[in-house]
Amino acid sequence: MIDYIPKPTTFSALVGWGEDDPSPLFSAMRDCLDHVEAVKPYRAGSLGLTTEDLLPLLKAAAGFSPSGPESARHFFEKHCTPFMIQRLDEKPGFVTGFFEPEVDVSDHQCEIYRYPFYRRPLDLVDIDDGNRPRSMDPSYAFARSRDGKIDLYPDRGEIDRGYLDGQGLEIAWAKSKVDVFFTHVQGAARLRYRDGRMARITYAGKAGHAFSAIGRLLIDRGDIDAATVSMQSIRDWLIGNPAKVDEVLWHNRSYIFFREAAVEGLDRGPIAAAKVPLVAGRSLAVDRLIHTFGFPFFIRSETLTHLDAGKPFARTVMALDTGSAIIGPARGDIFTGSGYDAGEQAGTVKHTADFYILVPKAAAARLSP
Repeated sequence: MIDYIPKPTTFSALVGWGEDDPSPLFSAMRDCLDHVEAVKPYRAGSLGLTTEDLLPLLKAAAGFSPSGPESARHFFEKHCTPFMIQRLDEKPGFVTGFFEPEVDVSDHQCEIYRYPFYRRPLDLVDIDDGNRPRSMDPSYAFARSRDGKIDLYPDRGEIDRGYLDGQGLEIAWAKSKVDVFFTHVQGAARLRYRDGRMARITYAGKAGHAFSAIGRLLIDRGDIDAATVSMQSIRDWLIGNPAKVDEVLWHNRSYIFFREAAVEGLDRGPIAAAKVPLVAGRSLAVDRLIHTFGFPFFIRSETLTHLDAGKPFARTVMALDTGSAIIGPARGDIFTGSGYDAGEQAGTVKHTADFYILVPKAAAARLSP
């Protein structure tokens, strides 16, 4: 059931638009154009916008270099019409933050480095309406295939207890199960080996089970205050309660598998679901069932101020990623960058926000009511 409407508006009505500098998005638009022309178009979401709708904007951006913030804004004003994503229940949108952690690892297991990052197993298969068993919930996009039968893949607890042992899937080992868990939540990481070598891993698939927030579990149990919950407070609680770590982490049955990614240009972000590098502060994870990768959004939040030195967040971003917890038309996850400081920023982003999608004008005419 559609629970939102795209409502056309104007750039002059976007509070904060006149102060934004969307210049960093032009490199991302060129990357997206290279991908969709050389590999394949992005899958369309239920909003009905397609890569074909996006191409005029990407092609125009490829031949344009903004001379400054005003020039960059004028480009979008010339080529796009903004639409507010308005929920039918009139509730505001909501944003959180994600980042690329940096984790100390070893290339072999020992008493200190005990917890693996796994590659995608051979018995994990993609699921769609063509091969999903009738008894399997439609939300599952991955499952296990063995002996000609498709069933649910083992969950986090089963994998932690050894389901994948002996298959040679380990990429590297970390010191902390908590570090591995939060890397699963973020979907990518930089790995720093003991010899100083740097590597990257990125999302390659999941066990299929729905994401369950352990923060909500800890709030419901009275272990953490709902008013102050953050990634940092959850991590602190886990470190302070080592005997309860497995019980809490296994509440989230979802399990993420990784692949090694290119490490050239560590100044650029990780390559995520849209298959292009993320841009710090300018990339958005969206609900892929609704939105299509590559489209620009303008996000405004009066209460999110710590990312812009006390000013309300008002930035043009691009839909370049997705995530298990990102569900709904006006729900997004802002990529804050890589490393410790980015994690400190991301962990405290949980704010209401207004969502505007910037639609190329030819497609906007079709989207308008």
